[in-house]
Amino acid sequence: MKKILMTASALALGATAATAGGIERSSQSTAILFEKGNYAEFNVGGFRPEVSGSVAGGLVNSGDMAGDYGTYSFGYKRALNEKIDFALVFENAIGANVDYAAGTLYPISGSTATIDNMSLTAMMRYKLPQNVSMIGGVRALRTNGVVSLPAVASYQMSSSTETDFGYLVGVAWEKPEIAARVALTYNSKITHDFDANENFVHPLAGPLSFDTTFSTTIPESVNLEFQTGVAKDTLVFGSVRWVHWKQFEISPEIYTSPAFLDQDPLVAYKSNTTTYSLGVGRKFNDKWSGAVVLGYEGSSGQTTGNLGPTDGFRSIAIAGTYQASDNVKVTCGVRYVDIGDATTNAPVSGKFSDNSGWGAGVRVGITF
Repeated sequence: MKKILMTASALALGATAATAGGIERSSQSTAILFEKGNYAEFNVGGFRPEVSGSVAGGLVNSGDMAGDYGTYSFGYKRALNEKIDFALVFENAIGANVDYAAGTLYPISGSTATIDNMSLTAMMRYKLPQNVSMIGGVRALRTNGVVSLPAVASYQMSSSTETDFGYLVGVAWEKPEIAARVALTYNSKITHDFDANENFVHPLAGPLSFDTTFSTTIPESVNLEFQTGVAKDTLVFGSVRWVHWKQFEISPEIYTSPAFLDQDPLVAYKSNTTTYSLGVGRKFNDKWSGAVVLGYEGSSGQTTGNLGPTDGFRSIAIAGTYQASDNVKVTCGVRYVDIGDATTNAPVSGKFSDNSGWGAGVRVGITF
């Protein structure tokens, strides 16, 4: 039961997700450390959001401004001995793909922004007496971004690609006979110091270009992951994830300088987020098991930036696992997300509502 159901629950929790702050692509789970023996997995998924808003009482529409995106990850776990497990996880942890269609009457028509990121995490689990274990590791993030805002003096910015490091620490408790486990993990913040090129059109001086610097902090977070058997072949599982999004801000020097464009930060969050998920997994027979998972992130009720006009979500995911052989399992999942309504910051003050998204993912896991 544990072997099959934990795979279904992990995919339903972690794949195809639109998560905290709207730019996360990964929940930074440590679940791979609890796979039995030596193990490798590959995940691929995609998410298609539909996010649009309007101004002037609904007369001027933004069109769909949230681009589709794909996710992928590779994980490798090895049991070094009876007490120590080691894992490597390679994934795209955060990202953004904003594209307001050009040629419309919407105030920021033609604006685009992307954030590209890759993450490599090395972590270890050390087993202590009484089914307690300690978790620790190091995470490397490699990040860059590009933005274009034609409506703001034809402003454009591209950043350097920076790699920086953080850490994770945690503790877990298990009761294997009922498939119970609780894992609490802290992920440190990671700060990037970017070089940037900023250019815009000055009303008197014409086109200007500057090489500048700015810093952005990928925020710290806390994960609580849990599961337990509640009946024969039935598992209840879930997670609570808190992210310190007030630490995250993108404030290029020229864009925010009172001497030049004097704008608010490109991206800044006014509140932190707590994301919840709760699911039930069921083994149907020796080959098939499945899971249903509900997700929720509350609305802050505060205005948002125009490059991230969402506020919370509700979701439902369905996943199924097929045990193809003794050492190979394949999991597929789909997820529907009801994206929370938002009002963007002045002077645009767009109203974004009735938005949603669909995602799908596949995971192949191999035990050896």
